[in-house]
Amino acid sequence: MGKFVLFDTRLFAPGADLSGASNKIELSSEIEDKETTNYRSNGWKEVIGGLGSAEISAEGQWEAGDPSMVDDASWSQLGGTGPYTVCPTDSVVGALAYFTSGMRADYKVGESVGEVAPWSGTVKSSWPLVRGQIAHPPGLARTSTGTGTALNLGAIPAGKRLYAALHVLSAAGTTPSITARIESDDAAGFATPSTVGTFSAATAPGGQILRGDGLAVTDAYYRVAWTISGTTPSFMFAVSLGIR
Repeated sequence: MGKFVLFDTRLFAPGADLSGASNKIELSSEIEDKETTNYRSNGWKEVIGGLGSAEISAEGQWEAGDPSMVDDASWSQLGGTGPYTVCPTDSVVGALAYFTSGMRADYKVGESVGEVAPWSGTVKSSWPLVRGQIAHPPGLARTSTGTGTALNLGAIPAGKRLYAALHVLSAAGTTPSITARIESDDAAGFATPSTVGTFSAATAPGGQILRGDGLAVTDAYYRVAWTISGTTPSFMFAVSLGIR
């Protein structure tokens, strides 16, 4: 990806797509520096890495009246933790995505008379920030059981984990239910897929996040698969995958 202008940045906050209500999204991460300077440091300060943290801040135009809108979503999420995914440009399958499990730490609304009603908010990480890819796009409705596109994320070395975030953005039908899982294989054709993680069944908009056990995995290809049940069910959802 070369240089580009921010035109289509995406923000998914548990069960809401806040992209259309946002005009500024910032993502930051840092590792604490802990000093270890001693008499053998040759006159230079020495540091090692301590605790890591990440923060997502966003702002935009205020809307309310539906769970998918920023005011309803922000109030329901305030003080709680869940998955948050940021895509610098678009959210098609394979698009670059940063995601974490974080706590919605603050929410602000209001401005001077005559101004477009704004909002702003911050999420502080509870899990590592992961750099990955979109495994399922938000704008594609699913009405039956199926599988997504294979992504070549590479093998997982010992000590690292596969992370996955699920954002169920809408659910329709009578008693609709979706259970999503992450599968791996050693080839893009997925002739012998293995399930490496399963989300809880979802019947309404919301978000979930999971991670692997830290053991080495030789498979290089990963995809999302889902089982849907109910009467005339229909789901819109986004999934992000990554290794850290």
